[in-house]
Amino acid sequence: MSIPEDLVRFTESASAVPAGLPLVIGLTGFSDAGSTIAQAVTYLRDSLSYDDVAIFDNDQLLDYRARRPIIQFEHDHLTNYEPSRLALSLAYDELRRPFLLLTGYEPDFRWESFTQTVMGLIERFDVSHTTWVHGIPMPVPHTRPLGAAVSGNREELIESLSIWRPSTQVPANVLHLLEYRLQENDLPVTGFALLIPHYLTETEYPAAALTALELYTAASGLVFPSDELREDGRQFITRVDEQVAENGELHKLVSSLEARYDTYMEGTEQRPPLTMDEHNLPSADDIAAELERYLAGRRASDGDSDAPNR
Repeated sequence: MSIPEDLVRFTESASAVPAGLPLVIGLTGFSDAGSTIAQAVTYLRDSLSYDDVAIFDNDQLLDYRARRPIIQFEHDHLTNYEPSRLALSLAYDELRRPFLLLTGYEPDFRWESFTQTVMGLIERFDVSHTTWVHGIPMPVPHTRPLGAAVSGNREELIESLSIWRPSTQVPANVLHLLEYRLQENDLPVTGFALLIPHYLTETEYPAAALTALELYTAASGLVFPSDELREDGRQFITRVDEQVAENGELHKLVSSLEARYDTYMEGTEQRPPLTMDEHNLPSADDIAAELERYLAGRRASDGDSDAPNR
């Protein structure tokens, strides 16, 4: 498959990529509940060694007015311009096993061309299988394990890991299109939609990033460091639990979600946890606002720079 020459440039490292590696993808964009991918990708890039293989052209793919790059202002002059980045890298897991890692922003423009380019990269490097993860808000409790809706054509992963299998229409992102094209060509692909508690959607939820890494591992066999995320997750959940215990409406919401989740997981015909009575429970905006005020208050009183910042 041809690769559009104006969308991507290859680096010298491209010639060193072994054939048959797995491809792991994490793009931020339309939906990233709990900052699932933003956290996971940052963690991987801070923890692993990697070299860029192919770099995409921002001017072809990015709407700068919607997602402006960052520049530093120092007293009387500008420094450290930080453009957005979308790149394919040759990375190494904790056991020094190589894999391909595609990270950055979801393109605003030229979805079909971008998808064709990624398909061409998959063909060029003889990728063994492709895995991507994203987070979506759902009425599930933070006190239960995070689950996922699994799509793609690797039936063993769908059977073992998918806890929600709806028939519905959803707004697509570019990786949905990529997955669809890969399936059309009978190339192995798995998509994980991680179900994030709706009242934690606007926070940086460490358990979501940790679960994303675990799903990448389940699909690829790669091993990623996780100790720091686990500790951040324990601290975060402790703070959320404290707030829930102090707020009757929050406690009512979580208890209701727990009951529905447990019923759903038992496989009964009773009402599943994926529906809510909006007249009896607080809205997602109300809960998110409460959590944001609480966590901001904890940071102010504790002086904890490592606390979640949203």
